[in-house]
Amino acid sequence: TFQTNILTELKNWKLNLIQHHKLQMRQEKEKHAAHVKQLQNEMENQKELLHTYEISISRKDEVITNLTRTLEKQKERVELMRKFTLWRIQHVKAKQEEYANRIADRQFRTALMKKVWAAWRSLSDLKWKDKVARACQLRAEDVCVQLTNDYEAKIAELTATLEQTKAEILRLHSERDQYEDTMKKAFMRGVCALNLEAMSMFQSK
Repeated sequence: TFQTNILTELKNWKLNLIQHHKLQMRQEKEKHAAHVKQLQNEMENQKELLHTYEISISRKDEVITNLTRTLEKQKERVELMRKFTLWRIQHVKAKQEEYANRIADRQFRTALMKKVWAAWRSLSDLKWKDKVARACQLRAEDVCVQLTNDYEAKIAELTATLEQTKAEILRLHSERDQYEDTMKKAFMRGVCALNLEAMSMFQSK
């Protein structure tokens, strides 16, 4: 009958609608499962990338620590050398001052001897005493000249030693500057190498 046909048609339409809904649900579940799997894969990739970052950062920290220790050791060495050089300069200056004091004292005594000899000669009336005084004066003057020459040579030697010490100080400062520049360049090369390594890892990913 017409009513039976309508009911049958409605039943078939209902079944088709249910089947279509089930098909859509299954497709959505498959899409959802694929999306979840994709997200899991991306998460794994991010974990690997994070692990790579951690390794790279650890290597950078190790390089920076080593460079810092090396710089600190070099600074300590330069500071010790600077203190030793200053001590040497002070030691040389002290010797020079002591030597200059000895020279001044001997010159004073020599001048005093000359005055004594002059006074004694002025008081001497006899000819032989005058000859002896002149001979002693000449001898004293020769001794003074010899002492003066010796002291001047010693002063020149100490001055040369001081100049050599100053040149050594300049050389040590230059070596320190060159070493610090070399360490900075090495540090920059190490950092660039680590950055290139990290970049190559990223590109391979």
